[in-house]
Amino acid sequence: MNIIHISARHVSDLPCVATIGFFDGVHRGHQFLLHHVVDEAKKCGLKSMVITFESHPRKVLHQDYQPEMLSTLDEKLNLLAGLGVDTCGLLRFDQQTASMSAFYFMEKVLRDQLHVRKLYIGYDNRFGHNREEGFNDYVKYGKQLGIEVINTSVFQLQQVNVSSTVIRKMLYEGKVEEAHACLGYPYSLTGEVVCGFQEGRRLGFPTANIDLSACEKLIPANGAYAVLVRIEGDSRVYRGMMDIGNRPTFCGLKRSYEVNIFDFTGNIYGKRVSVSFMHFIRTEQKFESVEALKAQLENDKRVVNDKLDKD
Repeated sequence: MNIIHISARHVSDLPCVATIGFFDGVHRGHQFLLHHVVDEAKKCGLKSMVITFESHPRKVLHQDYQPEMLSTLDEKLNLLAGLGVDTCGLLRFDQQTASMSAFYFMEKVLRDQLHVRKLYIGYDNRFGHNREEGFNDYVKYGKQLGIEVINTSVFQLQQVNVSSTVIRKMLYEGKVEEAHACLGYPYSLTGEVVCGFQEGRRLGFPTANIDLSACEKLIPANGAYAVLVRIEGDSRVYRGMMDIGNRPTFCGLKRSYEVNIFDFTGNIYGKRVSVSFMHFIRTEQKFESVEALKAQLENDKRVVNDKLDKD
């Protein structure tokens, strides 16, 4: 996939079939839309293009906005590349972009710069200043500008309209299996391993404490999870159990993110670790004793292995 940075100086010479959106997570609803774009482009002998943003528009419009993304920019680009799209146009969202009307954007950017002949619009997508206009307006503008505007239907999974908002709600509730089904892949987080409290080691369950302070991705609900773990510089994929929470048995005050990596020994401080959430195991609990916690962790490990054996 060719990646271009859209600016006033950039002009594409090749007419294309395009779509535009933030595409957070590139979930199955996005994939459904993009398959239409790619198929239509091939049918018409044109190039396919997805236009997206380098950062979330709300970061520009609202300075206090704290992102809780489903994917980083690099993750999003990798996912888009796997869908067969010819070109990804990265648009820097700034105050000038925010002030553009939908008509101006379609005329100056889509038609004049990118030579868009057909524009696919997601069922719930709006663009332009204050998102005031909708699909019927885009169709009207497209007729004036020589751009055919096409609406796509919603993608449903078990009667659920798949969207980034719906997936975020699932993750807030710890429903990582449902999120996996809607995304089309397991949700993951990546961070650097830092020194922790060493409590797991004393229990016989040493954990890698992951620093997610700089992470702009959504962190799932507190609880225990069955996960798959990838370690920087190591090609293997390990099983593990992840605990997200405040360590109530030890009266913890700060949320921590700790993963016990099965069948692994070694010093990985300073390395980046990626954790993919496969199953929710249980909610966060405060145990009456360290021994009770240890017994629960032993049971959790059996449950994790049983669930991953069935995947």
